[in-house]
Amino acid sequence: MNQTSRLHQRVQRLMGNRFELSVVSPDADWANNCISEAIAEISRIERLLTTYSNDSQTAQINTHAGIRPVPVDEEVFALIERSLRLSALTQGAFDITYGSIDKRLWNFDTTLTALPDPKIARQMVRLINYRNVVLDAKQHTVFLKEKGMRIGFGGIGKGYAAEQAKRILRNRGVESGIVNAAGDLTTWGTQPNGQPWTIGIADPDQAKQQAFSYLAISDMAVATSGSYEKYALINGKRYAHTIDPKTGYPVSGIKSVTILAPNAELADALATPVMVMGVRVGLDLINQMQQIACIIIDDNDVLYTSTNIRITAPTEA
Repeated sequence: MNQTSRLHQRVQRLMGNRFELSVVSPDADWANNCISEAIAEISRIERLLTTYSNDSQTAQINTHAGIRPVPVDEEVFALIERSLRLSALTQGAFDITYGSIDKRLWNFDTTLTALPDPKIARQMVRLINYRNVVLDAKQHTVFLKEKGMRIGFGGIGKGYAAEQAKRILRNRGVESGIVNAAGDLTTWGTQPNGQPWTIGIADPDQAKQQAFSYLAISDMAVATSGSYEKYALINGKRYAHTIDPKTGYPVSGIKSVTILAPNAELADALATPVMVMGVRVGLDLINQMQQIACIIIDDNDVLYTSTNIRITAPTEA
């Protein structure tokens, strides 16, 4: 990369989140054209996966739950297939059929001052069961066995979109860059000065202001799931906006989980289940996986890491 290379960035709201795309190049016009193509790709994926539009493939699958299988594009079929494999791997802690949870039950704002009745919560999670998603590889159809079942890609869609945007940029010849999908980010190449990218891990107690640690990474993805951005305090206990699919209750005990993985889709999809599983079981899962690392901060600000990671504290200015 020559000395005149610069970082070209664009921020745009996509998939209901803040996406930031960064490209290293000496040519600003070319870099911006590349970024525009990547944004068009993210918008295309949003149209496929959104549950807010009745004509998206996801909405069609949900509309016909318990009625009939729905034919989908190969891309959507493959994403659902990978999601179900992750569900099996995490014993249901990751589950795209979480869509049946009623937002009226868990509204994480000032109105949530008491936990709902456990019986109602259990009733609501009754429809969450990845085993009831039936895939037909020959017909390329998806069928949800029970009426009222709903799938959603909130736990994997951003990471998938970031990875596809990166693919577009690399195919265009971008040698270095970052696609950051609201904290789920994928990197390749190096900064304009030839150094690896430096990623800050947010301090859960001061998420907006400072990082508690930095990671130098390249050709790697990072995703963070935390209770510090959206949570409810009930009787002095912090409940994250992440719901345990087995109980219908929000998870507690962990403030943030950061996953490092070879791609953003996998990093995104693993961050939530580790929060659901808790420190011990979550670390146990990550330690059994190749090329995956994990940093957990619990409610008492104790830091845990998987066995294959070293982190550095930030230096004082």
